Amino acid sequence: MSDWQAGGFAIYVHWPFCAAKCPYCDFNSHVRRAVDQPRWRAALVRALEAEAARTTGRQVDSIFFGGGTPSLMPPETVAAVIETVGRLWTLAPDVEITLEANPTSVEAGRFRAYADGGVNRVSMGVQALNDPDLKALGRMHSVAEARAAFDIARSAFDRVSFDLIYARMGQTPEGWRAELREALAMAVDHLSLYQLTIESGTRFGDLYRLGKLRVPGDDAAATMYDVTQDECGRAGLPAYEISNHARPGAESRHNRAYWRYGDYAGIGPGAHGRLTLPHARIATETMLAPEPWLEAAEADGTGILRETPLTGEEQASEYLMMSLRLAEGSDLARYAALGGVPLAQDRIDALIDDGFLTRDADRIRATDRGRILLNAMLGTLLTG
Repeated sequence: MSDWQAGGFAIYVHWPFCAAKCPYCDFNSHVRRAVDQPRWRAALVRALEAEAARTTGRQVDSIFFGGGTPSLMPPETVAAVIETVGRLWTLAPDVEITLEANPTSVEAGRFRAYADGGVNRVSMGVQALNDPDLKALGRMHSVAEARAAFDIARSAFDRVSFDLIYARMGQTPEGWRAELREALAMAVDHLSLYQLTIESGTRFGDLYRLGKLRVPGDDAAATMYDVTQDECGRAGLPAYEISNHARPGAESRHNRAYWRYGDYAGIGPGAHGRLTLPHARIATETMLAPEPWLEAAEADGTGILRETPLTGEEQASEYLMMSLRLAEGSDLARYAALGGVPLAQDRIDALIDDGFLTRDADRIRATDRGRILLNAMLGTLLTG
């Protein structure tokens, strides 16, 4: 069995357009007054055909439409992508097909058409459950719109998830606990709960640098993380990954393909991929800007900017970094088989003693405390 089969094979499709740029967002998203929809649809299909030519015979476990704002895509474009994937590869009998959506009334009006086109899971960017905070986050919907969109989504899709951001400006642990309980009362089977991060190059980054934006300190943010684990665990949606919570069996198959270090084809501007080919496992990276990607995809069928072969050591390090995000942890035998440098037993023991790791035979797992400090813990494990 090839290593990638431990995580499966997924398709990621990036739609780079948004109605407006959120002030905290550093994703590859762009605002355009007009988009040539038939041209984009044809380019996405062509890019899929190019990737299929070198990954023949595979079963696709998941398709994910991310962005940007995929719920601005015409339903016929979404349907064309799904049809093309099914034509070029084999779809798993239980294939998960997710579309990220904003909960405005306009976008919610497309939910039934997306379902008719093959989407069976929606992930909604709710982000907050009070209107002042939604406005501060630059969101274009109200809480009432979000709740209405959520009800529409539940009627159209079997699986519905939504995102919230915590450690927001002026937020307290007590306020977050109350809001989270409200969210859990709505939740179907999955929640994504992210701590607000201030990224350079964003509007929030500029304001923070100028001292005009205040966010909760590290201690308050850590308390909110603890509140998240406590409330979600009690509600039956434990963390299966640092920021993702689900009822058993409702975990996101697509994101789990990343964290289990499977293969995935990245389609669209700024999409990344990992593909195991006969000569090597490669990291793929497409052009960031929409128009150059579109022109390149039309010309050569991919829009790929660069492809980088990964050494065994690089693969092993990526596997460890991704898999330790999961509650199920990392298989040290797989890490070694990929070509990972031996991990110092004394460092593993020290992290266990400090309450950051647990070990069961050949599997190590980050504790709740360890996952929130994962980067530092990885630095300890992987530094020679």
